[in-house]
Amino acid sequence: MCSEPGRRVVVTGATGHVGTSLVRLLSEDPEVGTVLGLARRLPDWSPPKTDWAAVDLSAERPHPVKEFEGAAAVVHLAWTFRPTHDPAVTWRTNVLGSIRVFQAVAAAGVPTLVHGSSVGAYSPGPKGHTADESWPTHGWPGAAYCREKAYLERVLDTFEREHPEVRVVRMRPAFLVRREPARAPRRAPGGRLLPGPPPRPDLLPFLPEVRGLRVQVLHPDDAAQAYRLAVHRQVHGPFNLAAEPPVDTELLSAMFGARPVRLPRTAARTAVAAAWGLRLLPASPQLFDAVLRLPLMDCTRAHTELGWYPQHTATEVLEEFLLGLRREEETETEPESAWWRRAG
Repeated sequence: MCSEPGRRVVVTGATGHVGTSLVRLLSEDPEVGTVLGLARRLPDWSPPKTDWAAVDLSAERPHPVKEFEGAAAVVHLAWTFRPTHDPAVTWRTNVLGSIRVFQAVAAAGVPTLVHGSSVGAYSPGPKGHTADESWPTHGWPGAAYCREKAYLERVLDTFEREHPEVRVVRMRPAFLVRREPARAPRRAPGGRLLPGPPPRPDLLPFLPEVRGLRVQVLHPDDAAQAYRLAVHRQVHGPFNLAAEPPVDTELLSAMFGARPVRLPRTAARTAVAAAWGLRLLPASPQLFDAVLRLPLMDCTRAHTELGWYPQHTATEVLEEFLLGLRREEETETEPESAWWRRAG
């Protein structure tokens, strides 16, 4: 590791799933002197060596230069998924807010920027084999999430040319899944509170099998470990992050003991569109289109250059999520619903 003792690290979006895990890791890291967590709402949580500041990146305010001054690294995780029915709102927070962060990094003279990109930034790709970080990042234009992630990849291309003194690392994690409290409010992005307990996939007699629905997942703790390594190691550029094996109907059927039933893409999309239109489902039909086309990622570069290996398999990630549906647990922050929480 190439790092200086007592480094100051700033984390935006520090109360989200990955942010919470990363702040915890950094607060326990002997190579980190202090941590500053930025969030819209300050949490009731005081880990060692950590200070908090309330910053709303969606607001028309001065860039957070003051918060970044003296930092050895800024890890940018702030992202919002709501309201999915009003992409202009998410664009202001996610894209314009990120641009403010990048500009503040340069203005404050921060030498390292670690940005939370996503598998969602990738152009449509293969499902039968994996793609490395050289795969095009033009996203799926119909889905706001993918469009925003891909746009920021282009912004960073320009940023790196204009600021070669800043070491820029782009993390592209798979879909993030974490156990949730059983009694947590289930507010769909842009929607009403959903009645009743969350559905238990392990109790379903069958599972819909949709052609092309094969994705990768990742535990937020494993994503946070990759971000921590990127702060310390003198690496730059993009890194794919995902657990094995890929998740498809075959894996889910084996986990749940449910019978797979073929469902045409058009029927599945119609159901998603109807539920989304009624504010009963947080995922838009356009995001469903994107998921069917996202490539499976090759994580060799993260293994070899970062020394990163996930500690949770995809099966363990899903099992932990199911455990969260069965148990009650208390949390100190109110992150987004984990099942729909994506890279950010």
